[in-house]
Amino acid sequence: MSLVSAATLREYLPEIGDNTSADTELNSLIARVEAAVARYLGFPPPASSSSFTTLDQSTYTLYLDGPTYFDRNVLQLPIKPVVSITSIFSDIERRYEAGSALTLSNIDIDLVNGRLIIKPYTSTAFDRGYRAIKITFVAGYATGAPPADLVHAICVLSSQLHRAKQTQGKENISIQGTSIKLSERTIPNEVQEILNKFKCPLLVM
Repeated sequence: MSLVSAATLREYLPEIGDNTSADTELNSLIARVEAAVARYLGFPPPASSSSFTTLDQSTYTLYLDGPTYFDRNVLQLPIKPVVSITSIFSDIERRYEAGSALTLSNIDIDLVNGRLIIKPYTSTAFDRGYRAIKITFVAGYATGAPPADLVHAICVLSSQLHRAKQTQGKENISIQGTSIKLSERTIPNEVQEILNKFKCPLLVM
């Protein structure tokens, strides 16, 4: 389910206004734009049969090489925000059997920044090695209350693409004998500036 509704996007398309006849088309556009935004932010596909990235809250199963190098008690997840942790296995032999499951009550979870911090005075530890950590968790944005800035960015990009349908693939158009150069079909700077603060922590800039 998309974070943005067709009704919200229509607010950015005054030429459509309250006309709901285009809602099916707008919902399809929103779904494609949100998938593109999720890729831009660094979201991997969720742990399901779908290969499409999504901003919605979804379940992920990821394999990490270990904690941060500056603090072995901190494991930085590649996605934020985190909703909940289902299980964590720490096993340099990559068997991920029951004996390598970490006790979740020994770990503090920074949901906003996607960090797991081992509580002091516990025996819990994160191993370091290729795919040493297997973690299953839920991350993403709630469809009922996504961040307003994120909704705005999605709507600005969606409205731009909707208006550009008739000129897709063209660099110039002619109006009354005058050639007009079209803007590139890229994410506008104003949208990038908003989205940058939502980027996943381990995304290479």
